[in-house]
Amino acid sequence: MSTVTIRPITAADRAGWDPLWAGYLVFYEEDLPPHITEETWRRLTDPAVDPHGLVAIDADGQLVGFAHYLFHRSTWAIGPYCYLEDLFVSPDVRGGGVGKALIEATYAAADAAGAEATYWMTQHFNEKGRRLYDHVGKLTPFIKYQRP
Repeated sequence: MSTVTIRPITAADRAGWDPLWAGYLVFYEEDLPPHITEETWRRLTDPAVDPHGLVAIDADGQLVGFAHYLFHRSTWAIGPYCYLEDLFVSPDVRGGGVGKALIEATYAAADAAGAEATYWMTQHFNEKGRRLYDHVGKLTPFIKYQRP
């Protein structure tokens, strides 16, 4: 793995986060209105609210990835669950361990918060991501449904 530093996102990261966020939305074929991105950014940079953000910084000081996660209660546990909602690594550095480092940092944040489970979802077509996820997580039998 190339040298990366994983740390909480800060307001100063906006210029590096914006193109990664745009790439993430393109990858998942989503088009969000600008006010959603603005509110997401506001929440990510407010440590008192969910979601929380982590960024991966390369040796040159460039943002090369992010993870956004949140905590929620569960009817199946006393402690919270941690949901890793968004994970994205710049295509230029994929396969170099950045995604794994972001997931492990999310695990550490979940452990620090007393989370009893950490989980995430991905699209079926995310083959590269799924190869990583098979090594750092356990595929569950759940199928997601949502309101049409």
